[in-house]
Amino acid sequence: MMLRRRLALLAVSVAAAPLALGACTGDRRAGQPAEARANPELFVTPAEGTRDVPVTGEIGTVVKHGRVTAVRITDDAGAPVPTEPREDGTGWVPSRTLEPKRTYTAEVTATGDSGRTVTRRTTFTTRPKSAKPAIASTLYFAGDRTYGTAMPVTVAFDPPIPREARADVQRRLFVKTDPPQPGTWSWVSDGSQVYYRAPDFWRPGTTIKVRSALEGLPIGKDSVGDADRRATSKIGRQVELEIDNATKQMSVIRDGKLLRKLPVSLGKPSTPTSSGKMVIMEKHDFTTFDTRGSADPYVVDVEDAQRLTWGGEFIHGAPWSEGDQGHTNVSHGCTNLSAANADWLMGVTQVGDLVTVKGTEVTLDEGNGWTAWNVSWAEFARGSALPVPAGLRPAPAQTADPGAVAGGSPDPQPSASGG
Repeated sequence: MMLRRRLALLAVSVAAAPLALGACTGDRRAGQPAEARANPELFVTPAEGTRDVPVTGEIGTVVKHGRVTAVRITDDAGAPVPTEPREDGTGWVPSRTLEPKRTYTAEVTATGDSGRTVTRRTTFTTRPKSAKPAIASTLYFAGDRTYGTAMPVTVAFDPPIPREARADVQRRLFVKTDPPQPGTWSWVSDGSQVYYRAPDFWRPGTTIKVRSALEGLPIGKDSVGDADRRATSKIGRQVELEIDNATKQMSVIRDGKLLRKLPVSLGKPSTPTSSGKMVIMEKHDFTTFDTRGSADPYVVDVEDAQRLTWGGEFIHGAPWSEGDQGHTNVSHGCTNLSAANADWLMGVTQVGDLVTVKGTEVTLDEGNGWTAWNVSWAEFARGSALPVPAGLRPAPAQTADPGAVAGGSPDPQPSASGG
């Protein structure tokens, strides 16, 4: 208790010091040797002896006149626990979730401007395994894949994350890019999904490392996070699809050059296709659309299907509508292609390619698919539960368009529909 009191008093005196620089004591400080003024001051959390620390506990550090140069965490058996620094410098995150009801010791060393070092040591104990229900999360970013340049990192939640808990969840979601291309997370309004993207499309060849470190994280008063997941993948070539209802044509563009124009048939007036910016979510050589139980029930087998929305809008081969393609909309909301064109397109596109549809009767709903690109950067940034760096904005002349080489998919869960 006395230690905590002394630390608290010291923290108060440090916080108050800047206010006193213009007062009489300012002359006395100015007379101190520069070396003394540069000695590091280091504060570490959790405080010594803290109990019931969540298994998502981190080592918080505050340094004055220096920087942290070493962090070492060991468990109660003496085994080291690797850590990684937060990019904002506010702390160090264990590389794996801590174990419940275990004691850990952290030693943190800071080096001052004078070259002198200071080390602080703290020992804390994690809380027992929580009996609270876990919120199910799904990371839609698989490892060892090649994605398109519009691929958002997406985490979905069931049930949705309440607004007051989103900042805590967001702080446990990590994305690193090589070469660096910083971005931000943005929540859909109901809290069911959160997307990460940069202001501009990913540069081809970028490596993206993702960690969704939610296992045991307290979420509100009644829930915890479910799992700690990781994935590393790359970004491929630039490919985008532009679909114009006025001409009933799809333009296929790769690396800024038009490859082909393909005739399409979109959704008929009673079941229109959504207009907006979508992302290819998954690809199937063969699947079955089953809408039994809906207002317009049918079951149909389709080939070369590429999902665009959770609601069941796909691009797919439709040999039954080839006579209408390029002329009339007859589908249940999907983009119909001839069998040959659909097969060719599967070899060009990649999960994560941007698909823009324009001129239809309805617009794309927020969260109906990965809708991270269906808003401006300013609107996207407003969806973050944490501050977004002020300098993070699109390049003045944005010419990159998304896409890549054909390949795998992250396996969205909702059942297929379409037409």
